[in-house]
Amino acid sequence: MEETKEQILIKQLLNKEEAAWKELFGAYSRNLTYVCFRYIAEREDVHDVLQNSFIKMFRSIESFEYRGNGSLKAWLTRIVVNESLKHIRQKGDFKSTVEVEEIPDIPNEEEPDFEEIPKEDIMNMIRTLPDGYRTVFNLYVFEKKSHKEIAAILGIAENSSASQFHRAKALLSQKIKEFKMSKKAQYE
Repeated sequence: MEETKEQILIKQLLNKEEAAWKELFGAYSRNLTYVCFRYIAEREDVHDVLQNSFIKMFRSIESFEYRGNGSLKAWLTRIVVNESLKHIRQKGDFKSTVEVEEIPDIPNEEEPDFEEIPKEDIMNMIRTLPDGYRTVFNLYVFEKKSHKEIAAILGIAENSSASQFHRAKALLSQKIKEFKMSKKAQYE
């Protein structure tokens, strides 16, 4: 069976070939930057976290285990997520900067309506969430973690994770409604 492009790249990375690291960066840096931006709001911090992530990848490539096509991307993404969480923990700000009273109380069944909104606008809305909300939202929605797992990762209570997720959804619903209203007003 012929080796895939990914398997060849992995062999070259394990041999610490400089060209392979450049190829890895070229092939994956855009996607990994996107992942990092989901967690980290400040551009300078994103740069630092990505730099730390690539250092960690370089130092731990021997521990990578190929599990089929796409496993390299999954491994790289996991490192970026972990480095982003480490950065957030070091800042020590999992407390929400939004007061509970500022958030409209929405019924649990009301989900944010992402229809007809460009992906980039939705990601920008997620990025504007307070750190704690954004982190819990990303872990729950994108990384498919349970509130129990999120609580363990972030060192918070499980009900705090659920509460922050609910508030993140409420804020997103509010932002989406405002976005749709502003778009509707543009066309009237």
